[in-house]
Amino acid sequence: MIALADALLTVMGVYFAIGVGFGAAFAVWGAQVIDPAARGMPVSARLLVLPGATALWPLLLVKWLCRQQPPVA
Repeated sequence: MIALADALLTVMGVYFAIGVGFGAAFAVWGAQVIDPAARGMPVSARLLVLPGATALWPLLLVKWLCRQQPPVA
């Protein structure tokens, strides 16, 4: 039982560590790739994006890698 808990905490720690690194990169470069309205976003707004990007990094990574041009209105 302790080994299972240890393995779970290790997996969660690795997920969080990857998320923090990805979240920082996403807040600086990735947000403006996915959403053109994010260009010129102030630092305070980028800091607000960081927790969400850290938690949802797998989804945002897929969106960032499979980016498409936004529709022209």
